[in-house]
Amino acid sequence: MRTGIVVAAHPGVAESAVRAEELGFSSFWVYDTPMVHGDPFVALSLCARATSRIKLGIGVTSPALRSAPAAASGFAGLNALAPGRIICGVGTGNTARRTLGMPPTTTAELEAFTAALQGLCAGYPVDYREGDRVRDVRFLHTGQAVNTADPIEFVVAALGPKAAAVAGRRDAGLVSFGLLDPAAWRALHAARGDTPRDSYLMTALHVLDDGADPYGDPARDAVGHIVLTSLAFAADTPSVADGLGAEERDAVRRLLDRRGTTATAPDRYTKLYPGYLERVAPADRDLITPSLMDTLTLVGTPDDLRSRITALAEAGVDEIVLQPVVDPLEEMARIAELITGSRRGADRPFTVPASG
Repeated sequence: MRTGIVVAAHPGVAESAVRAEELGFSSFWVYDTPMVHGDPFVALSLCARATSRIKLGIGVTSPALRSAPAAASGFAGLNALAPGRIICGVGTGNTARRTLGMPPTTTAELEAFTAALQGLCAGYPVDYREGDRVRDVRFLHTGQAVNTADPIEFVVAALGPKAAAVAGRRDAGLVSFGLLDPAAWRALHAARGDTPRDSYLMTALHVLDDGADPYGDPARDAVGHIVLTSLAFAADTPSVADGLGAEERDAVRRLLDRRGTTATAPDRYTKLYPGYLERVAPADRDLITPSLMDTLTLVGTPDDLRSRITALAEAGVDEIVLQPVVDPLEEMARIAELITGSRRGADRPFTVPASG
């Protein structure tokens, strides 16, 4: 199984991309979360100039964040800087919209947006609609400005069958966040149908030293950002919180109290999402519940991790994309060493060594 890296967009992101490429990782992604992180197109343009091999992805953009022509211009512009190395992740904007206090888009809007992006980025004209007005649009500037000759890889963000079916109809890959259940992946692939496109899983990984506590502070620091995103989503969405277990519901209540807001406050998004997908503060470690660590992240001994990752590969996951947050450059080196037994070659099959 291949491995990649995902980070929040920031001015120093190119250094991490260079290091990821040196270590042999297959892909390097940045999140697209306006008002929380930096701009992904700015970040990846720096990465494109600084690297030569690694794939560069945005995970993920949404029709509610940018119009199709604007997004296509950004992706085709990146493709001019890094020909054939760009991954366009698209989704309903479940998180990126909620950080603005807005709902996600529909799967129908997602499918129309994906189709328009695919057409424009391949150099074809598409119908562009604003209200009742529809116009035929295409790139009027090509050559050095945008690259429509080299292919862009499209992946659809999915946690359920509707979005997976969009990926199937658009001949696109899949990307999912924190979905570590092999049965759930098999269901997504069944909903997508038979297509050779790749599937990506975004999460965090922490390898335990002998005798280490799987829920101790080092593990919580390494993967807690993934867990806290789930709690923030539940705190922002009472129907989701209602479906959690007692331990998780208690963590949601404490998160709301700690942030000084409620599940129905109109401005709750301004309190829940600062620091989103960044290292958890020591004061919030108690919110990182063991059950959610087990469900959403990869923590364990080398043998434990080997077993879980093998099961995911057998369920059709082609690449695990990991977000390091404690010391990203050192963590990337450590991940590459643990995954391959050396400091290079993370695009080889995943083989965690028997001892760390």
